Amino acid sequence: MSDTVAQLPTRGPLSTDVVRATAEQHGVCVRPFTMEVTDSDTGAVKYIGVPCGSTVESVCLPCARKARALRMVQCREGWHLTEEPATATSKPTRDHRALVELRADLVAAYRDAVGADADDLREEIRSVDAELHDLGVRGRLPNPDGPAKRPPVRSTKRRQDAPNLPRRRVEKRTLGREFAGRFRPSMFVTLTCDTYGPVRADGSPVDPGRYDYRRAARDAVHFASLVDRWWQNLRRVVGWDVQYFATVEPQRRAAPHLHTAVRGSIPHEVIRQVTAATYLQVWWPPHDEMVYGDGRMPVWDGERFVDPETRQPLMAWADAVDLVDAPAHVATFGAQVHSKGILGGSDEAGRHIGYLTKYLTKSTGEVISADTNSQRDHHDRLHAELSVTPCSPRCAVWLLYGVQPMGATSRTTPGHCKGRAHRRTTLGLPGRRVLVSRKWSSKTLTQHKADRAAFVAETLAAVGIVKPTRDKSALVWRKLAPGDRSAPPRDHLVMRAIAERVTWRAEYERALLVAQGPPGGAGISATDSMAA
Repeated sequence: MSDTVAQLPTRGPLSTDVVRATAEQHGVCVRPFTMEVTDSDTGAVKYIGVPCGSTVESVCLPCARKARALRMVQCREGWHLTEEPATATSKPTRDHRALVELRADLVAAYRDAVGADADDLREEIRSVDAELHDLGVRGRLPNPDGPAKRPPVRSTKRRQDAPNLPRRRVEKRTLGREFAGRFRPSMFVTLTCDTYGPVRADGSPVDPGRYDYRRAARDAVHFASLVDRWWQNLRRVVGWDVQYFATVEPQRRAAPHLHTAVRGSIPHEVIRQVTAATYLQVWWPPHDEMVYGDGRMPVWDGERFVDPETRQPLMAWADAVDLVDAPAHVATFGAQVHSKGILGGSDEAGRHIGYLTKYLTKSTGEVISADTNSQRDHHDRLHAELSVTPCSPRCAVWLLYGVQPMGATSRTTPGHCKGRAHRRTTLGLPGRRVLVSRKWSSKTLTQHKADRAAFVAETLAAVGIVKPTRDKSALVWRKLAPGDRSAPPRDHLVMRAIAERVTWRAEYERALLVAQGPPGGAGISATDSMAA
């Protein structure tokens, strides 16, 4: 018998994998949402694939790369401005007023409703609030439960263990100083959390028993608020409205740290002084020892949560805060602070923009993946502590400590909160991975995206290619639920999108070539070239 082993023929790829690879090659979303579009004038119905908009490459590579490219444009446009950005505010539209009227009616009905009806009305109010925010409305809307109880007056005197900071009146400007009549440098700053114990090169603690997991969990939960306090202190010290583009990423030890592009030049010593003097006092009820657990949980009696044995109501959040006489936690930054001056338009600025947005296409779990047993044990212990650490006044974890959180309903499960802080894949990192100040570029992401589309349209129009605009007021859009029998297969939508993208790309490249013209000659219009 021959010693040669016959090789089996290689099996070809699945058609779905081929479609996905082709879509990724042409920058087409690989998992679009199916929308049913009905023309109310003609009654015609068609199905359109809408990009999923994911920011994670493992979910949808084309959408994630587009989102990262958009963030890079946003960072670049606002970092080294030479003129103050325009901050005009638009006036309320008819749609805004109609939604506010609907919300007022829902709130009036909610205050008279009880039980399940009240829960349903509250969900409707939240959906209206989301729709208002989608239409560009900023700020918080009035609480349906009425005005919140004013918190007790706390002393604003600085802590004795924190150094004092000079305070100046903040001028209404966002640009830094100009040097030598033409240089206006900006900054790149990195802030980290405090230490909780010695760690190894892989981020796992040298001695897990002495690692302060409780403080690490609470610092992670309140990290975004601590960063907000740092910006407030920095503006008061330098005396002008400092603007920033920042990203929050996890370190190897799974603690969050901040990379930020700062417009304008600030002395490095001032950065270090502000960091050392910044702290956040969390005036929450004590949550060091749990009152409930191990199968013994508070129960809902139809109006509120009560003790399962005595039937006594749990203390409301506002009443529990009134009894607080000392902060439950004080968050500070670590001693490691990195700051660097960056000139606009330089290669170094481009590298730092890439570094700022490097991990935006990866989920938090992919960035802090555990490859060793010590790392996995470290993440498990941190997640266990985060599971019993309240993340907000509305967190259901408060019920474990005998406090009824704000907005608790019959649907609230004691000890179970859907917030990102409690997930194993995030390990306490804030929900917002990108933090951008309001006057950074004076544009939203939607406006930046519209600018890119307008640039392409102008490029095509300059050589005679004009896309006709269609009136979409008569179109009715409806998102189809997964499993809807009327929905076409997803691969059909993806293939159609690939064909459209190939056509658009060919037109755009032809426009660029026509605009450039032959070597040594003037450019001609696209219509002339096609006629020839």
